[in-house]
Amino acid sequence: MLIPKKNRRDVYKFLFKEGVLYAEKDFNLAKHPEIDVPNLHVIKLMQSFKSKALVTERFAWRHYYWFLTNEGIEYLREYLNLPADVVPATLKKSARPIGERPRPPAGDRPPRGPPREGGYGGREGYRSERPREGGFGRGGGGGDKAGAPGAYQPQFGGGGGGGGFGRGSA
Repeated sequence: MLIPKKNRRDVYKFLFKEGVLYAEKDFNLAKHPEIDVPNLHVIKLMQSFKSKALVTERFAWRHYYWFLTNEGIEYLREYLNLPADVVPATLKKSARPIGERPRPPAGDRPPRGPPREGGYGGREGYRSERPREGGFGRGGGGGDKAGAPGAYQPQFGGGGGGGGFGRGSA
C-alpha cells in the first residue's frame, strides 16, 4: 500500500517515542486517536513491521497492540537519524528511589491477627492431640468406613417395553 512519507514519519516518530502503539480494528476510521494519520495507514505500517519482526503484536477486544523489539528500535533509530542515546519511553527507567519502601515504626499499630499464645493462631495450632473422627485427610478415615449395607441390591430401570434411548436390545 502506498503511504505518504509524512504519515509514515509521523507513525514512526510516535512509535519510537512511546515504544508501543495501539489501533482499533476499524479500517474505515478517518484518523488514529493519537496520531493525525488514517487508522488504515497505521495498521498497514505495523503489519509490515510485524512481518519484518520489528514489532510484536497482540490483539484483544478489537484492538491491535504493537511493542517495539530491539531490532525495531535499531531500524527506527537509523530511519529517523537519531543518536544512540535516545531511547523509547518503555526503556527509560522510572525516577523511583532505589531501596526499600519506608516502613512505619512497629509500635504505632496493634498487631494483626489472633493471639498466638496457646490459641489457634500459632504454627501448631491447627494440629490437635487426638485424631479427628471421619474424613479422609491425616488422622481421619482409618476406622470403619461407611457404605451401603451388604444385602443392598440396586434396581435399575429400563429393560422391557421399548421406546428407550439406550443402545437397544439387539
